Amino acid sequence: MFLHSVNLWNLAFYALMVFMATLGLWDVFFGFEENKCSMSYMFEYPEYQKIELPKKLAKRYPAYELYLYGEGSYAEEHKSLPLTGIPVLFLPGNAGSYKQVRSIGSIALRKAEDIDFKYHFDFFSVNFNEELVALYGGSLQKQTKFVHECIKTILKLYKGQEFAPKSVAIIGHSMGGLVARALLTLKNFKQDLINLLITQATPHVAPVMPLDRFITDFYMTVNNYWILNARHINLTTLSVAGGFRDYQVRSGLTFLPKLSHHTSALSVVSSAVPKTWVSTDHLSIVWCKQLQLTTIRAFFDLIDADTKQITQNPKKKLSVLNHHFIRHPAKHFEENPAIISDLTGTSMWVPVKVSKWTYVAYNESDKIYFTFPLANHRKIYTHVYCQSTMLDTNSWIFGCINSTSMCRQGVDLSWKAELLPTIKSLTLRLQDYPSLSHLVVYVPSIHGSKFVVDCEFFKKETRSIQLPVTHLFSFGLSSRKVILNTSGLFYNIELLNFGQIYQAFKINVVSKCSSVKEEITSIYKLHIPWSYEDSLTIAQAPSSTEISLKLHIAQPENDSHVALLKMYTSSDCQYEVTVKTSFSQILGQVVRFHGGALPAYVISSILLAYGGQLYSLFSTGHCLEYAAMLDKEAKPYKVDPFVIMIKFLLGYKWFKELWDVLLLPELDAIVLTSQSMCFPLVSLILFLFGTCTAYWGGLLSSTSVRLLSSLWLALKRPSELPKDIKMISADLPFLTVVLIIVSWTTCGAFAILLTYLYYVFKIVHLQASLTSYKNSQTVNPKHSRRSEKKCSQHKDSAAHHRRLSAGDAEDSIRMHSTVINLLTWVVLLSMPSLIYWLKNLRYYFKLNPDPCKPLAFILIPTMAILGNTYTVSIKSSKLLKTTSQFPLPLAVGVIAFGSAHLYRVPCFVFIPLLLHALCNFM
Repeated sequence: MFLHSVNLWNLAFYALMVFMATLGLWDVFFGFEENKCSMSYMFEYPEYQKIELPKKLAKRYPAYELYLYGEGSYAEEHKSLPLTGIPVLFLPGNAGSYKQVRSIGSIALRKAEDIDFKYHFDFFSVNFNEELVALYGGSLQKQTKFVHECIKTILKLYKGQEFAPKSVAIIGHSMGGLVARALLTLKNFKQDLINLLITQATPHVAPVMPLDRFITDFYMTVNNYWILNARHINLTTLSVAGGFRDYQVRSGLTFLPKLSHHTSALSVVSSAVPKTWVSTDHLSIVWCKQLQLTTIRAFFDLIDADTKQITQNPKKKLSVLNHHFIRHPAKHFEENPAIISDLTGTSMWVPVKVSKWTYVAYNESDKIYFTFPLANHRKIYTHVYCQSTMLDTNSWIFGCINSTSMCRQGVDLSWKAELLPTIKSLTLRLQDYPSLSHLVVYVPSIHGSKFVVDCEFFKKETRSIQLPVTHLFSFGLSSRKVILNTSGLFYNIELLNFGQIYQAFKINVVSKCSSVKEEITSIYKLHIPWSYEDSLTIAQAPSSTEISLKLHIAQPENDSHVALLKMYTSSDCQYEVTVKTSFSQILGQVVRFHGGALPAYVISSILLAYGGQLYSLFSTGHCLEYAAMLDKEAKPYKVDPFVIMIKFLLGYKWFKELWDVLLLPELDAIVLTSQSMCFPLVSLILFLFGTCTAYWGGLLSSTSVRLLSSLWLALKRPSELPKDIKMISADLPFLTVVLIIVSWTTCGAFAILLTYLYYVFKIVHLQASLTSYKNSQTVNPKHSRRSEKKCSQHKDSAAHHRRLSAGDAEDSIRMHSTVINLLTWVVLLSMPSLIYWLKNLRYYFKLNPDPCKPLAFILIPTMAILGNTYTVSIKSSKLLKTTSQFPLPLAVGVIAFGSAHLYRVPCFVFIPLLLHALCNFM
């Protein structure tokens, strides 16, 4: 019956929307590289020693605990406190376990063993009882205060030690990183208690799903504090994102705000981290061996030899983090590296005068210095590029000042090199080094190893090639191509007109090689100059390699840099680079950046259909099918133009002042614009997806009601249509009071769920009664005609003895089906706090604070009345016309204020439901 009310064209449209949404979802959940993280293993059995907290503290936070991680002999030794190492505190995130500390703790322990425990780290971890703080923000402040107490407890464990720490380093995973940043907002918190903060996959900018006001208020408090106090915050902070593999927290949310005053903050995607070069999912970021090794190397380089604790020098901390997480020169970190190096010892000096040079080193018995005179090259070329496949940490390239054939001292240029997976490379602009007379490449004496060193001089314009990307709406039907014919080692492909998050492309690199005797490796590095979100692809030539091109962060308006595809190539191969638009990845970007707003668009569509049904009841006396009204009323032009108009008017001072006087919240479209998240036509796409979801959701709920009613008929005696359509039955006030008490004493979301189940039960019962009546009408038509005659006679009787006809019952079920659709989404949006309450029931019987309690107090009596309401009882209501007009402005309000603040959406839902219930009295 539901499908009969939709024509085939609309059905085809809804099927198309499902297909497009599936493409977008596939790109988000499956359209990324395979997991290249190596698993980190423990060499000995991990142990978690519970740290005894003060009794008052344990009583105040019964669900929280503090642990010390250890393995083997280390764990045995440290069971008798106090401790002697460097404290690091790990904070798990949403539903995270304190045991997630084991990966980084184990690696740190192995590193300490390698240096005979000259230095070692003590890893602590907080047990937050795996709370769902990403979905329910009511406990975030409580977690923050507990962490403050944990830091003070940890530092007390080192009292009396020679090198007792005065601060701790913190590693925060997911929401744990936000809790760590929130420490600074506490009144009695001393900033000096934290010496370093590293966050992993932490959504710093905004919550992933803003399902209650507590979480958005917490974010506002933390971010406003860090912005307003940027001059006074000296905490060195590093935020590491997982990249496209992390579909739970998109990387754009993890980037700390770039403030001119706060220069000690870095944000990077794991795929850009040297020696890591992989994308991680939301959980693997805590155990990915490549990333944890990089983190531990950084920790040991941060140690101050005098205090045997992490350095207090902010410049050194930032230098170490830059060295390990941003640009690695293939050398061990040095705080003050020697710029001038001695080039002495028994060695050969070989002059090289050609512009392109390759040397294959194998079992070299003598050291060799290859010298490149620069005077003649400066006249012809602008740059020099050198690379080596020997990935040791020794200096390998120098510059000589005013020398002829050899020099005793040289400028160590190795610090300007960049480490890549298979090579270390250096590119110099010759005019930046006018005092250098020679370039020197050093080849050490080695035995049993083979490596290749290449150098070439070139003009910039021959290696920088512009490639404009294809248009957004080309849908992959057209492409643009460049061919690299020259035999160079390095190319920069400038990707013009690429800088928005809604752009997505596929780059195909085809390499064709001549006389290939051995395996040739090429590296393609996508470099985004306005954020550290580079990614690398390693390909064996000849081959055809596909690279996804899309962004985590949009290009800032005042940034003129161009995204680059850096190609480290072979001189024996020819390369062809093709770029074309990827429609599926564009849809993926829509889902990735705006998928969280979909419930608002679904509810907006349902509200429009609901308003149409109420108006049809007012104008014709009959309620039309939900699907038919959805086709007729759920149109984007009824909503989007109003939102666009409001956004435009807010640009005028007088309108903004009026807006503030009315105490209206900030428009969500403005919030998204400030985060560079506005797509062309994104609201239209989301509205179409929302309407499609509303349609299939309506089909599902209608089918479910019919199946449940059939089951009811199978288990119970067939029931008749209500003989008396009293709005308030004898047990209704009692049930309402009980549910309100449940809401007050336990959890508002639990009471809402019980109300929803009661409402569904009433509709299933009505559907079963109607089905039973129709069956009896089919079996015994004479009896049914007599029943209809009796029904018509009863219509003239008193109002409190009104009987329900089959037509009125069908109208009522149509109306109730739409209400069920609305209520289903309200229940879904309140589910996180219910799950949180159930999970913590052994600690707290009453949820406090409770985001759903005010809503429950209004929704419970409203739904109790609506569950006993039939269309025949409200047809003649004076309030019906007004009620039918309310859903349209409320549908606009849902999009205007609820797309980025989902917790506001139920507030727009209960208003028409309340008016609907009041129609029974007016």
